Amino acid sequence: MTDRIASFLLFFPIFLFSLSFHEYAHGWVAFRLGDSTAKFLGRLTMNPLRHIDWIGTFLFPLMMFLMPGLLLFGWAKPVPIDPRNIRGGRQGTLKVAAAGPVSNILLAVVIAGILHALVSLPPSKTLVIIYEMLETGVYLNLMLATFNLIPLHPLDGGKVMEGILPARYLASYDQIGRYGFLILFLLLYSGALKYLMIPVLSLARLLLP
Repeated sequence: MTDRIASFLLFFPIFLFSLSFHEYAHGWVAFRLGDSTAKFLGRLTMNPLRHIDWIGTFLFPLMMFLMPGLLLFGWAKPVPIDPRNIRGGRQGTLKVAAAGPVSNILLAVVIAGILHALVSLPPSKTLVIIYEMLETGVYLNLMLATFNLIPLHPLDGGKVMEGILPARYLASYDQIGRYGFLILFLLLYSGALKYLMIPVLSLARLLLP
């Protein structure tokens, strides 16, 4: 148990940074498209304290981390967006929704680049800790991106799907969206999401040194 708590403390900083970067990306793209809601409310920032949801960002991930066999899951406070202010209608909203997962993919690639640079340095205990934390960051960000792209509300993938679907299908899709939380819960606790993550983990290994 002590080892798992120590592993969580090593994992948590990169987890918190990744969630903050994800939410900042939503707010930044919305701001660029004309919506100042996040900026007005002080959420257009990388300060993690502005994005923490104490249950979703800390308690829930810790609980799942301590229970072997469960896929790690968590969330931050969603950045507030007003679709009425966003230029481009549904396509603009799609861009805002996609910004979060795309930011996690970019972050995974950047972290992998840093890891490739670190392997040329002389080994040390500090370097090993940094390497392990960053390696976790690659896996984590690819998993966050993939999970958030599942086409169900309230995930980003649900909003992306709304921007892609022809208008005549939106009402039916919204009906399915009412059960999004329940479907996600079943996917999470049935272990089905692990199968979705298998190719993601393979991709992460390709990025790592």
